[in-house]
Amino acid sequence: MQRDEATARAFWLREPGIGELRTAVLPTPGPADVLVRARYSGVSRGTEALVFRGGVPASQHTAMRAPFQEGEFPGPVKYGYLSVGDVEHGPAELVGRTVFCLYPHQDRYVVPAAAVSVVPDGVPPGRAVLAGAVETAVNALWDAGPLLGDRIAVLGAGMVGCCVARLLAGLPGARVQLVDTDPARERTAAALGVPFRTPESADDDCDLVLHVSANPAGLTRALQLVGTEGEVVELSWYGDRMVPVPLGEAFHARRLTIRSSQVGAVAPARRGRRSHADRMALALRLLEDPAFDALITGESPFDELPQVLPRLAGGELPALCHRIRYPGIIQPGG
Repeated sequence: MQRDEATARAFWLREPGIGELRTAVLPTPGPADVLVRARYSGVSRGTEALVFRGGVPASQHTAMRAPFQEGEFPGPVKYGYLSVGDVEHGPAELVGRTVFCLYPHQDRYVVPAAAVSVVPDGVPPGRAVLAGAVETAVNALWDAGPLLGDRIAVLGAGMVGCCVARLLAGLPGARVQLVDTDPARERTAAALGVPFRTPESADDDCDLVLHVSANPAGLTRALQLVGTEGEVVELSWYGDRMVPVPLGEAFHARRLTIRSSQVGAVAPARRGRRSHADRMALALRLLEDPAFDALITGESPFDELPQVLPRLAGGELPALCHRIRYPGIIQPGG
């Protein structure tokens, strides 16, 4: 790299509630590295808002580390994991390719070539920022093991919940419903091809409920919606909040099961035959489906990220996935 190409700009959380752009010095790429110029990154609103507010409990500081995080919680910390860009330097088979990487919000970066996944030609770069959410949904369904004809509720129409619902929409004979307290999500559900329900109007007697609302009241409702000997798969992560779980009433009599799902490890049902790279490649192939575009609910230039993230974290700017556009990208969706 030339001297003027040896720096980059990155978003850092200076302290809870305050972000800033900093200059970063790029290392010289080795023979097994790639230099990536970012095109887009995605703000994973639930997790990144929690990090922005300083809500990561001390006991989870290690578990919550992003793959290329710098700094420590609660701050200063460089955090994020939904980046799409073009390889400018690296192995010949990757140069010029568009790739996805679990990297924070930064305009250029150097990582091992093994850390990037090639975005298929049929997936627009602007949609590929959803790969992390779709990968989480794939892992959840590997954990849940839905069957043909199952009665299923996805409770929580955030980015991950919507991805789960879209993947379930193709399950033959299944009754799938997307449940949320926000009536505005009805339009999103329609774009994903699944019925929308409020928590009060949702159909009960479900074989399976996937809970993704990150709200204790949602978990309570999930246990009410699942039928006898049914299962609730808990995808929500609550940070440092204590969560009451209603294990009284009919919980034991109906022999209900609550199971956690988390994307950090490949689900046991596929762990012996699928790697993290296999799972990510599958997620990227699934993003050839244009229905996922409904999850991109806004876009801002990278320079405005320090002002945008407080609005996302505070709820002033509603979003599923808010996309960040880097310099040189003119048209959204790339």
